[in-house]
Amino acid sequence: MLGKLVKRHTGKKIYSATKIPPKNFKWPSKKGYRLEDCFPPSHIIEYTELSLKNLGVEKIDLMQFHVWEDAWANDESWQKTIQTLISEGKVDAFGISVNRWEPENCLNTLRTGLIDSVQVIYNIFDQSPEDKLFPLCKELDIAVIARVPFDEGTLTGTFTKDTKFEAGDWRGSYFVPENLNSSVDHAEKLRKILPQGMPMAELALKFILENPTVCTTIPGMRKERNVLANTGVSNGQRLESKLLQELKNHRWDRHPTSWSQ
Repeated sequence: MLGKLVKRHTGKKIYSATKIPPKNFKWPSKKGYRLEDCFPPSHIIEYTELSLKNLGVEKIDLMQFHVWEDAWANDESWQKTIQTLISEGKVDAFGISVNRWEPENCLNTLRTGLIDSVQVIYNIFDQSPEDKLFPLCKELDIAVIARVPFDEGTLTGTFTKDTKFEAGDWRGSYFVPENLNSSVDHAEKLRKILPQGMPMAELALKFILENPTVCTTIPGMRKERNVLANTGVSNGQRLESKLLQELKNHRWDRHPTSWSQ
């Protein structure tokens, strides 16, 4: 689908970004996972070639590692492989996607000078990337892609403690009672400071875009109305400084668990 979109607009520069899944197909990664089990050179090359074929392009603008462990930072196998792919003109830039609630599990990797972007969970609740990750990205001129802007749906303000998910929807295993109940409680506290007439989802996106270190955010858009609503947030209308400061108080520090995936 993305490849067809690029071909329909040959007169414009449309940037294509994709990811390499870990070879063991387990995510998030966990401490102790070996690089050779997740991203050996042959696997990196295989999935780059596959993405080029699927997209129908000669070069991928941004190729990202789907999971990462900072313990792999100084391993020359991935370093040499991505440098080769760049020199061959198959990839323009490489990035990493950081595990949920582990924004600092990449700092040494970023210092190698080989990474151009980092994709990290950042939203009204998950503000911890501001502590160490964002300052380093600013220092090294590394792009930040903020993912999960709606906290998997909590920050749309549509969930209740009785929300049920259809069979096959992965959120059913993520929003276990202990997570769903606390998530709804945090969303309800946030609802009390919503500006009149502003949907919670709009507030969630605007909060992210207010941070100058963030280059873009990637909300899920399954329906046309989602696309129109989400892109409409980039209208240049800023949040009031007082409200932005209040949102800082809604930071919710969490740590990876068996269900956080």
